[in-house]
Amino acid sequence: MNQHYVKGHISAVITILIWGTTFISTKVLLNSFSPIEILFYRFLIGFLILFLIYPHRMKTNGLKQELLLIGAGLTGVTLYFLLENIALTYTMASNVGVIISIAPIVTAIVAHFFLKSEKLHSNFFIGFLTSIVGIALITFNGSFALDLNPLGDILAMLAAILWAVYSIITRRISQLGYNTIQTTRRTFLYGLIFMLPALYIFKFQWGFDRFTQPINLLNILFLGFGASALCFVTWNTAVKTLGAVRTSVYIYMVPVITVVTSMVVLQEKITGIAFVGIVLTLLGLLLSERNKAK
Repeated sequence: MNQHYVKGHISAVITILIWGTTFISTKVLLNSFSPIEILFYRFLIGFLILFLIYPHRMKTNGLKQELLLIGAGLTGVTLYFLLENIALTYTMASNVGVIISIAPIVTAIVAHFFLKSEKLHSNFFIGFLTSIVGIALITFNGSFALDLNPLGDILAMLAAILWAVYSIITRRISQLGYNTIQTTRRTFLYGLIFMLPALYIFKFQWGFDRFTQPINLLNILFLGFGASALCFVTWNTAVKTLGAVRTSVYIYMVPVITVVTSMVVLQEKITGIAFVGIVLTLLGLLLSERNKAK
């Protein structure tokens, strides 16, 4: 494996390590902010940070390229996070966690038809089945009393599909030759624009006084700088280097990071079933990557 691919894998791991811990910050912020407020503020901060880091104007070559950036902002920023948050209000978080984890297989199927360089292989499916079992064990943690709600579960599935579409669009954008920070920043801008109607629908409130509390300020900065500005750049870098399919399988690691973080930060105990789930999830990740590595 050359240094080019090592960079891609490191970028993906950094992204997942941070994304797997964001639930703690979100949980803290939900005491003072609504989901749409957290979403808007984190991407607004992310956009401003990326502008400060690389304040160079991006000029695309034609409407077709601009439409790709618009599509990325709509699918990966606005709709994905809105549907995921709304799904959580209708169904159990455990349901959403497992359903969202189908994103890699959806990405692989979509990539098979739209990206000639990324084809399906048998190990990917074996790895997917292994990881999805592991994720289910981690998520339900020994309690398999599913509370099925068609609306919430359908919204979660749509969110997974949208993330797959975003991954394919990002792969196409990465082939245009633009700076990754610039394309990510433009994606954030379109995401924020598409978010504006939702601000009205969900009764968004500015309430800047809430940021005078250090715990709120630190957590929103973590989501804005770490989970948004940094992670979307590193994720897009990984997609550019490894491809949409190989990068997407790292999503399997999110529940693993979440469980470990809960154990360390929230002092939650890990059960034997959850431990088996972690092992299966990581094994599935390795299997999914194996054939491509060869």
